[in-house]
Amino acid sequence: MSFSALRASVRKAVFPAPTVARARVQRVPAFRRFNSTQSTPPPSPNKSYTGIYAGFGAVAVAGVAFYVYSSQSDSAKAAGTALKSGAQAAKVAANFVPTKEDYIKVYNKIAQVLDEAGDNDYDDGSYGPVILRLAWHCSGTYDKETGTGGSNYATMRFAPESAHGANNGLQVARGLMEKVKQEFPWISYGDLWTLGGVAAVQEMSGPKIPWRPGRIDGFAAQATPDGRLPDASQGAAHLRNEIVALSGGHALGRCHSDRSGYEGPWTFSPITVTNDFFKLLFDETWVWKKWEGPKQLEDKKTRSLMMLPTDYVLTQDKSFKKFAKAYAQDQDLFFKDFSAAVSRLFELGVPTQQFVSSEPWILPTVDEQKS
Repeated sequence: MSFSALRASVRKAVFPAPTVARARVQRVPAFRRFNSTQSTPPPSPNKSYTGIYAGFGAVAVAGVAFYVYSSQSDSAKAAGTALKSGAQAAKVAANFVPTKEDYIKVYNKIAQVLDEAGDNDYDDGSYGPVILRLAWHCSGTYDKETGTGGSNYATMRFAPESAHGANNGLQVARGLMEKVKQEFPWISYGDLWTLGGVAAVQEMSGPKIPWRPGRIDGFAAQATPDGRLPDASQGAAHLRNEIVALSGGHALGRCHSDRSGYEGPWTFSPITVTNDFFKLLFDETWVWKKWEGPKQLEDKKTRSLMMLPTDYVLTQDKSFKKFAKAYAQDQDLFFKDFSAAVSRLFELGVPTQQFVSSEPWILPTVDEQKS
């Protein structure tokens, strides 16, 4: 087949006429498994999802591969990304996407991975905090002015973004998610990483995080520049780029001196989502830690907890303090705002037409599925 003929086939496969797409779905019953309105049980997670691409958009995928890999120019890769985005939108329009039940299987696998930290003596017994941090950092690079960054392309897979200072230690989370990817090769990295963040919050007793799939994988040329993620050493002016509710995510996990330079947990229960981060900010007396590391605070009573300069700003800045105080007094309010903020964060940079659902899904926890 000539390249011109192949290119024509790509256009037809990626941008099919609506009537053709509908007719194809109606005539081929096998495709109905990917319509979220169907009740037919999806196949075993061990079964290959090659059929997703074999039936619809196979020529598009082949065309993208030919064009991109025969030309390593940035323009070729940009064109490849555009085709992939168009193919994803076309699959959504034709209901040719995995079902909600398929994504729940991925969620369950991630939940299983979270608990493997106990067997490996990792931190406090859960990989949840570091997986949530991966989802957070792959989404938080979005820049409203340029419309670049965010979770759509999962560009932290590439250098130099993978080596940015704010991403130190996240190779642990990316490695864990790669194991899940091998079992479910059909899911994009952006969907996988953000779904990991959802599972981390929900499985650590946090609120439900509305989520929906549709992200595509990009190229190294789309990696974001350094400096887009929050700098913990800065003050109120810098923190205004964040939402106070999102700071409550520091209820989870701890800092490591060999990664961020800081050291210690924020709360006494670093693998459970609570409003303790805000409570401790106001209930404890915080003093500057005397050590050789970067400037951070520790609680005067036990000297076992830490706060970052950006955390302490929440108690000093009037516009922040009223929200932080409200979250300290009302965990339900914190959960409500935190859920909404995280859901929006995870969707930054993703074109609406790529999402498989007009509204985000609420996925059940592992325990809820058993009941």
